[in-house]
Amino acid sequence: MLSRRPPIAAILIALVSCAPPAPDGPRLAIATFNVQMLFDTVCHSVSCNGQDDFERNPTEAQFAAHADELAAAIRNLNADVVTLQEVENQVALDALHTRLDDLYPIAIIGETGPPASIDVATFARGELLEVHTHLDRPLTTTSGVITYFKRALLETHLDLDGQRIIVFNAHFKSKYDDDPEQRLAEATGAHELVLERVEQYPSAVILLAGDLNDTPGSAALETLEAGDALNRVTAELGADAGTIVFGGSYRAIDHIYQATGGAGRFVVGTASVHRDGRGLANSDHAALRAEFELGL
Repeated sequence: MLSRRPPIAAILIALVSCAPPAPDGPRLAIATFNVQMLFDTVCHSVSCNGQDDFERNPTEAQFAAHADELAAAIRNLNADVVTLQEVENQVALDALHTRLDDLYPIAIIGETGPPASIDVATFARGELLEVHTHLDRPLTTTSGVITYFKRALLETHLDLDGQRIIVFNAHFKSKYDDDPEQRLAEATGAHELVLERVEQYPSAVILLAGDLNDTPGSAALETLEAGDALNRVTAELGADAGTIVFGGSYRAIDHIYQATGGAGRFVVGTASVHRDGRGLANSDHAALRAEFELGL
């Protein structure tokens, strides 16, 4: 006996009822972008511009052109919060900020201190409430060695439209001169800090974004996501989530996470990769962007 097919109207009603509710509250847009070694015009390490030298020492004109290009790219991201990686110092950050201060009253750098360090920095709208770098937070490797974050895990608390926003800007140990135990220790420490903030501020929107130097399924990212404490919202991009070319293909090493125990809701379909070539604005990295509905 053939079963009767339900009316088309009934099918449409069922599909609508299964769809997530349309967001109708204020939104927060966040972007993350590794700008690739934004150095100022001073040679702080005494060894610059040689073939094997880490630090670059641009002329004033080159530095200004670099800052112009990066600032234009950041402006086009149209985000409320932007987490940056590989900014040398306050001078480099100020060069960007003077080009973007109409958008971002807040500009914070997580300075580590050594000459020619490449640090994290955060631009944001809203009101600044508090900042932490966590450079003095002890971490323990799987071998039992005490270590620390190599770059600041820059934690910025903001008030945006009356909502507390907590953003962690991360740049974990790179795979150059690789040390997976260090990267795993940093992921473990970041996971613990996010859980602490969820307990302290359950009504805050809590996000972690940055260059984590590892791909989905790695030990570091699995640790971040343990217990479903953090949701990698850019996972919705699937194979298109890659932000840097390695071995001839794009790899996803930049990520945006939301703490599942906090407030806010990721707006499905808003995760996006931004590039104008292999990367963005002559960086080897593309930028990532995502939106969240506030007030939940």
